[in-house]
Amino acid sequence: MNAHSKILLTTSRNPTSTIRTFCNDLTRVILGMVRVNRGKMSMDEVAEEALEQGADRVIIVDRWQGGLGKIEFFHIGALGLTSFSPSLYLAGIRLQREFQPAKLKPLHSLVITQSDDDSLRMADTLSKFLNIPVLPEKEALLKYQVAMHISSDAKRRVQITFMLLPQKVEIGPRITLSPVMWKPTK
Repeated sequence: MNAHSKILLTTSRNPTSTIRTFCNDLTRVILGMVRVNRGKMSMDEVAEEALEQGADRVIIVDRWQGGLGKIEFFHIGALGLTSFSPSLYLAGIRLQREFQPAKLKPLHSLVITQSDDDSLRMADTLSKFLNIPVLPEKEALLKYQVAMHISSDAKRRVQITFMLLPQKVEIGPRITLSPVMWKPTK
């Protein structure tokens, strides 16, 4: 791990209790994530806080049109926060408390798996941003404790689930996305 291997996770300025709980769930399953309450911080102050925490990337979970929200990804550069595509609009989430796992022990390894061609681009993109490998499920079962599994549901929406390995027990959160809006690449 290099000196800047953390990811700062924060919310919009006025998050719902569901968004706060969702952020706590993400910090339990994604390694190297540091959650910070945003309060009245501007985007520049969020970038400064990330650098103070030793993070080089930022994820902001925001309310969107009165609904569940959206997830935005940023890299920290010389000019502050630079957006990383895509922005993920949430169609639904299921929190960890809605599953019935035993008390989760600290997690030490995370891998991304995907089950269909529709989810391949999302798996590759999240792998690059989160610095998590993408592996076939059989290989992941042998080496990792948790899988971030990316698939498509019956409505062809991307679904992200977290599974305890090797038992393949879903531990949450489960994230269902609205159609993903990819920004054009330059």
